[in-house]
Amino acid sequence: MTTQKQLLVRTAARNNAEWCAAMSRSHGVPGEFGADAWSAPVRTPLFYPDAVTLAPGAAPAELARRIDTSVPGASVKDSFADLDLTAAGFQVLFEAQWIHRPAGAPAEASDLVWDVVDDPAALGAWAAAWDDGDGNAGLFRPELLDDPSTFVLAGRSPVGRVTAGAVASRSAQAVGVSNVFALDGGPDTAWPLVSGALHRLFPGLPVVGYEHGDTLAAAVRHGFEPVGPLRIWLHG
Repeated sequence: MTTQKQLLVRTAARNNAEWCAAMSRSHGVPGEFGADAWSAPVRTPLFYPDAVTLAPGAAPAELARRIDTSVPGASVKDSFADLDLTAAGFQVLFEAQWIHRPAGAPAEASDLVWDVVDDPAALGAWAAAWDDGDGNAGLFRPELLDDPSTFVLAGRSPVGRVTAGAVASRSAQAVGVSNVFALDGGPDTAWPLVSGALHRLFPGLPVVGYEHGDTLAAAVRHGFEPVGPLRIWLHG
């Protein structure tokens, strides 16, 4: 891995950890940043890790002691794919790639009207569209709107219906993107729409995130570059 990609992975990992911390705080779950990882002492919200490594070479046993493995579903985001957590009772859930899109990259025009969600009712409508009937819309709580670095982006049709969206997490060196969706057309529709919205809102910042499988392939088709591997470990 080149030095530039190593720096991008560190930037993406830190940005993602800050987003996980914001989501956890919105659920009343505290977390702590250390030199090697962010971690939460009690279980985090659904789909969110209990720890995110920030530098290579974290000590697996020490990292496991900093999270609650007594409750089912504890997970670790191994940002550099360099840990072996099997001795602590974890197994690999999936492997993924950090992704990067440079600042100022060309963005496609959209006929959707984009805005940043700023009230609980609008957040509820956004979450219902994001969830698309899976029963997890309550994950996005109104407290999340109090975080100054979190931007819930909604793409609306001419009649005001949320049809696409994402979450943008601004940090010092980049903007992170997650929870990308489009109700019509799937990832190949969602990524260019969201990239255009991010370009207009954060024109001077590179975009980072992580994806795997079909969503990774779609992101790459629409201007993102894989910059390094990560693993998600699940306890039990």
